[in-house]
Amino acid sequence: MANCDIERYFYGSATLGERGQVVIPADARKDCDIQPGDKVLVFRHPLHPHMLILAKIGEMQELLQQMSRALEQVTERMHDTTVADEA
Repeated sequence: MANCDIERYFYGSATLGERGQVVIPADARKDCDIQPGDKVLVFRHPLHPHMLILAKIGEMQELLQQMSRALEQVTERMHDTTVADEA
């Protein structure tokens, strides 16, 4: 990441407990508005197989909706360009 402010994105470390649980640091929970009982999705990073990504389900849904709207706009523009080129 260019110009990455490590203090803004790094919340410390956590230890995996015997039951497979990890405690998300309090500042991370606060900044990301993660409340007790919230569901999070856990992904393995596609390029770094030993890295995990956590995402709140609602945030992931919002991201996918935004991407879907953007894809619709791009598709419309491509269609408009094709129609204009054929005219």
